[in-house]
Amino acid sequence: MKRKIAEHLKIIREDAVDLISEEELVKKVTYSIKFQNPLRLKIGFDPTAKDLHLGHTVLLKKLRKLQDLGHHVYFIVGDFTAQIGDPSGRKELRPVLTIKEIRENAKTYTEQAFKILQRRRTKVIFNSSWYRNLNLSQFLPLLSSYTVARMLERDDFSQRLKENRPLSILEFIYPLIQGYDSVKIKADIEFGGTDQKFNLIVGRHIQESMGQNPQIVVTMPLLVGLDGKSKMSKSLGNYVGITEEPFQMFGKLMSISDLTMWEYFRLLTDLDIEKIKNMHPKEAKLLLAEKIVSEYHSPLVAKRTKDEFERIFSRRETPRDLPTFTVSEKKVDLVELLYNSKLVSSRNQARRLLLQKGIREKEKDAPLEDRILAIPPQGLILKVGKRKFLKVVYKGEDKNEGR
Repeated sequence: MKRKIAEHLKIIREDAVDLISEEELVKKVTYSIKFQNPLRLKIGFDPTAKDLHLGHTVLLKKLRKLQDLGHHVYFIVGDFTAQIGDPSGRKELRPVLTIKEIRENAKTYTEQAFKILQRRRTKVIFNSSWYRNLNLSQFLPLLSSYTVARMLERDDFSQRLKENRPLSILEFIYPLIQGYDSVKIKADIEFGGTDQKFNLIVGRHIQESMGQNPQIVVTMPLLVGLDGKSKMSKSLGNYVGITEEPFQMFGKLMSISDLTMWEYFRLLTDLDIEKIKNMHPKEAKLLLAEKIVSEYHSPLVAKRTKDEFERIFSRRETPRDLPTFTVSEKKVDLVELLYNSKLVSSRNQARRLLLQKGIREKEKDAPLEDRILAIPPQGLILKVGKRKFLKVVYKGEDKNEGR
């Protein structure tokens, strides 16, 4: 039994930043193994965006390892708390999402999570299921369970007050509402990023105030984004979504710095870093990208994606699956062309790319500076940004011509 306990503790401690408290954790794990009673592992995500990204998987991977040892995950979809917005690490009020937006975002959350988690040991719960019917008289004890003084111990709250920045009462009670989720599922351990430490500790306190054994708090490092500076975030545009197209995913991973690469190896893979350190950084990065694409697509897709990436960017050849857009005029507006071909999400993005010299004619390998572009009889191939290509041809021309 001692060996089993040590194995479980090792996985929980691995890469953890905060563990509150060690003594309680040992007791919970020992009891769980002795009486064959699976631990209730809590993880929660507010559906403020449609996709999960690699930053979320740092937590999900740890939970999967614990599921493999027999424990159960309670996956909380914060469709109610998303209406408030988690204030963690924010300097300004978070924009309020509509219920329609939240429901739309939440549609694919659980399916994405099951790319990592076991279905049979995962219970998915939308926290609106208990808040929807909670009346004011039931809610008041929750509000009285924490003091204003303790809430102001939170750095981002106190900082916003010092700087005279808005802090709503709604944001103030967010940690209490998130903590109440732990009461409802009787969580044994809650996992979160380091920015969630305060919220998770509040959950411990609320459980105690309502007569439950407090949950263990385990925080994990925040995965740095593609910029190598800020945490990975959809709102910052520095993310890799786990449902992204293989080539897009591969290219994004190849764009990270050498320093960031080692952090990705450590937090996102089980590969032995010591065996990789002697590799050339480019070869190591190719290995990383292939490993991650393989995990979220397939080994075969990952191999093909790697070959295509090297063919285009190492040997500077034209992509095999080149998207084609047909125009009916000899001269086209680049901004409208990129927007209408859906190569960019907005006209503003196209304007920025043009201004930043991010649009090139592939054959000349020179940035385009004029917004109006003349299309030659044989058509032309555009390189947009670092990884996107588009063939532009006249209406009625043979789309295979000039490839």
